[in-house]
Amino acid sequence: MSKFDHNKIMPRYSAFALLMTLLAIAVIGKTLYIMTAKHDYWMEVADRVKRDSVDIKPSRGNILSNDGKLMASSLPEFKVFMDFKALHEANNDSLWDAKADSICMGLNRIFPEMSKQAFRSHLNEGKAKMKRHWPIWPKRIDYNTFSEIRALPVLCLSPNRSGFHYEENNARKRSYGSLASRTIGAMYGAKDAARFGLELSYDSILRGTNGIIHRRKVLNKFLDIMDTPPIDGADIVTTIDVSMQDLAERSLIDELKYINGNVGVAIVMEVATGDIKAIVNMEKCVDGEYREIHNHAVSDLLEPGSVFKTASIMVALDDGVVDTTYRVETAGGVWPMYGREMKDHNWRRGGYGLLTLPQTLMVSSNIGVSRIIDDHYRNNPDKFVRGIYRTGLADNLHIPLVGASPARIRMPKKNKRGQWINWSSTALPWMSIGYETQIPPISTLTFYNAIANGGKMMRPRFVKQVVKNGEVIMDFPPQVMRDRICKEKTLKEIQRILDRVVSEGLGRKAGSTSFRVAGKTGTAQMSKGVQGYKNGVMNYLLSFAGYFPDDNPRYSCIVCIQKSGLPASGGGMSGVVFHNIAEGIMAQSLKLDVKDARDPTSVFVPSVKGGNLLAADYVLSHLGIQTNKSWLGSYADGNPIWGRAEARHKTVVLQHEKVFGKKQVPNVIGMGARDAVFIMESRGVKTIVKGRGHVTQQSIEPGVTIRKGMKCRLELE
Repeated sequence: MSKFDHNKIMPRYSAFALLMTLLAIAVIGKTLYIMTAKHDYWMEVADRVKRDSVDIKPSRGNILSNDGKLMASSLPEFKVFMDFKALHEANNDSLWDAKADSICMGLNRIFPEMSKQAFRSHLNEGKAKMKRHWPIWPKRIDYNTFSEIRALPVLCLSPNRSGFHYEENNARKRSYGSLASRTIGAMYGAKDAARFGLELSYDSILRGTNGIIHRRKVLNKFLDIMDTPPIDGADIVTTIDVSMQDLAERSLIDELKYINGNVGVAIVMEVATGDIKAIVNMEKCVDGEYREIHNHAVSDLLEPGSVFKTASIMVALDDGVVDTTYRVETAGGVWPMYGREMKDHNWRRGGYGLLTLPQTLMVSSNIGVSRIIDDHYRNNPDKFVRGIYRTGLADNLHIPLVGASPARIRMPKKNKRGQWINWSSTALPWMSIGYETQIPPISTLTFYNAIANGGKMMRPRFVKQVVKNGEVIMDFPPQVMRDRICKEKTLKEIQRILDRVVSEGLGRKAGSTSFRVAGKTGTAQMSKGVQGYKNGVMNYLLSFAGYFPDDNPRYSCIVCIQKSGLPASGGGMSGVVFHNIAEGIMAQSLKLDVKDARDPTSVFVPSVKGGNLLAADYVLSHLGIQTNKSWLGSYADGNPIWGRAEARHKTVVLQHEKVFGKKQVPNVIGMGARDAVFIMESRGVKTIVKGRGHVTQQSIEPGVTIRKGMKCRLELE
C-alpha cells in the first residue's frame, strides 16, 4: 500500500506552486515598474556610482626652440562646479547655510570683479534648482586660483560631502609671449583644438592619444579604474633661434614705426641647411601697434619687384644669350615698350644711359633688364619662363603652415593656330622686372639662399626633430630640392654682381663695415586689383634679399615692407632692417676669449716707485709677489729707484747676454712683446711688432751679429 496520500499532499503542492507563481509575477511586475516608472531615477543612481568609457586626455607635447628652449607648453587649467544634490544627500545643507557668507566673501576676494552679493545670489539659484553641475565661476582658472577656491569652507571637504568638483584641461602657454606667435601657433581654449601654425600642422604628434577609464563606487568610495592609459604627446624641436627671432622682430618694428609702414616681413634662413632661424610677420593694427595677425611670409602672393631681376639675368646668362660684358642702352630713363613707357627710378634725373649687364642690377635699371630679356626672348617667351622654373622660384616648398602657397608664374600658352592665348607683348618685359608674377617672400628667400649655397636649393625647414622622454623618435633632416639652379659659371657671375650691388650699387645701406654682404634691392608698386596701380595713394612693396658674410655665407635673409606713399626705397628702408639683423646676428656669433681683453705688453705687478727698496720688497713679499732680491741689491747703490718691471727686464737682458753676448741677436721666441722689444732695442736693433700675445717668429735668426740700423720683425700670436 502506498504511503503517498494524494488528498493531503496535492493541496500543499498547489498552494506552494501558486505562492511561487504569485512571487514570480510580483518580481516581474516590480521589474517592469523599475524599467518604466522608475527608469529615470535608477539611471540617475547608476550615473552616480559608475561611468563607462570616459576619455582621459593626455598631456600635449611642448614646442621647443632649436637649442631646447621652451616656446610653448601645456599647463593645467580648471573649471569649478557645485553638485548641490550631493551636498543635500550628505545632509550638509545646514553647514552650507552657515558658511555661505564666508564662501562668498572668499570668492569675492579671489574674483574681485564679482561682488559678494552677486556670488550669494548665483549660488542660491543653483541650490534652489538642485543642480548637479552648477558653475562657481564661468571661466577657466589656473592652478593657484584653483587651490585658493579649494581651501574655502565646505569646499575643502571631499566631493561627496561638499558637492565641489572640477574639470581639468590643458591650457597652452607661450614662454616668450608673442615671439613668433604666428609660426608657433595657438589653440582654441574651450575645445583644446589647434588653430594655426605649427600647433596645427603637427597636432597629431603633439596631441598624443586619449586614454579610457571607468568609474565605480567601491566601499562607498568612487574609484577611477584605468582601462587604457593615455599616451602623452611628443615634443617638437623647431629651427627657430629665440635670440635671432627677437632681434629680427625689434629691428623690423623699429623701422615700421619710423616710416609708418603697413606690413613687415623678415625671414632669416641658415644657408647650409635651409633652417628657418627667424620669421616675423608684423601688421599695423587699428590702435597703431604692430602685431602678428597673418603669416604674410608664406601666404602673400605679391609681385616681388626688382628682387626678381636677379633670376631674369641668371636665366639670360645661363642660356648664353649674353655675358657680363654685354651693354644695353637705357637712354634718359624712359623707354617705349609696345605702346607703354618703361621707366627707371631716376628718369627725372636723366637716367643712366649706356649700362653693362652687371650695372643693370647694381642700379636696378628696369629698362636695362627688360630690354635684355625682351631682345633675346620676345619670340620665345616660354623659353624664358622655363628658365625661371629652372631656378626653383616656382617650386612648391610644402611649407608646414596653414595658408602657405607656392609662387604663381604664368607659362605662355598657344592655341591650335599658334596664337598666344594668355600672353601679351608687354608681359615679358614687365615679368622680367618682377611684375606679372606672384611670389611669396619665403620662395624668394629660398632662391637667394640657393645662390649663397653654391647653387644647391634647400627646402625651408621649420621642425628638425620629434623628441619624447629625452629620446629622438623622429628626425627631419635637411632636404635638397635642387642640386643646382644654374651653371657654375653663371652662379659665380651672379654672386659677384650681388656683392657689387651692396658695395657699389643701391644696396649700400644693407652692407656692413665688419663683413661683406651680397643681395638685391626691390621697390615695386602694388596693384589695387581692379583699380590698378594709379588709383589714389600708391602702395609700395619694399624688399631686400641677400646673404652674409659674402665670402663664406652662413645666413640668408629677406625683408619686405608694405607702405603707402612716398618716399619708398627698398635699399633705404628694407636694407636698413637687413643691416641691423645681419650685424646683430654676427655680433651674437662672436666668441671672444677673455684673454683677448688683456694687454700682453702690460706688467701685472705694481711698479716700485722712488723710495726705500727694502720697504718696497717687504710690502711686495707680503702681497704674495716675488721679488728679485739679488737684483735689488746689485742696483741699490747706483740706481735706488729701479722699478719692478725695469728690474725684470734687466734680469732677462743679463741672462741673454750670457748666452748670445752683447753683439748678437738674442732669441726672443715665447716672450711677451714688452720683454722682447726691450731686449732687442737695448742692443740697437729696431723692432717692428705685428699681432698680440707672445712672440712666435722673429725675422732675424738668433746669434746673427748685430749691425747698425738692423730691423727685426716680430710675429706675435
